[in-house]
Amino acid sequence: MKINENTLLDGNKVVLVPYTEEHVPRYHEWMKSPELQQLTASEPLTLEQEYDMARSWREDDDKCTFIILDKQRWADSRVEEEQCMVGDVNIFLTDPTDPSLAELEIMIAEPSYRGKGIGKEVTCMMMSYGVTKLGVKKFQVKIGLDNEISIAMFKKLHFQEVSVCKVFKEVTLELTVDESVRKRLLEHTTDMKERDYRQSCSSRQGGLSP
Repeated sequence: MKINENTLLDGNKVVLVPYTEEHVPRYHEWMKSPELQQLTASEPLTLEQEYDMARSWREDDDKCTFIILDKQRWADSRVEEEQCMVGDVNIFLTDPTDPSLAELEIMIAEPSYRGKGIGKEVTCMMMSYGVTKLGVKKFQVKIGLDNEISIAMFKKLHFQEVSVCKVFKEVTLELTVDESVRKRLLEHTTDMKERDYRQSCSSRQGGLSP
């Protein structure tokens, strides 16, 4: 999406940045993993296809994606941004007749970062962005039935199970954004700051605090 092509979201443990060509090689390596292919229900792409995909994420009006960075590592200007990557988070506007409905996906690709509360923080940050910037009024997630950790996390965030697809072995959960949900989201992300991505990168490369 053009709306977030220069947006950085600064959280407690993570920084969310737009998916650029700089991130593609590491992302491509991640997606060679059969485990991640299964968790994301995706097929492996060639490196060139991955670059095309990154361009479509940036330009398509129905997709919004951020790369998840380890904030502590990213604060060290000696570490390349690609080496700070942890995973990604996406919003798909799946229904052309209802732009307020969004499918949410999150992938913590680096195993060492799982089980540390990062998934919850990123999910709340992305939902807050979706509500305040994209006008999302209902979130939907589709999760593999064997991915019990993700299912439990979304249920803790008050998502309700609406259907189970035995064929695809996945469960669909939904959350309608009413005033109480909106208030809770904003409370969860009270420390989140939105910054200019390119300006932050320039500051970082100059050795200044971003």
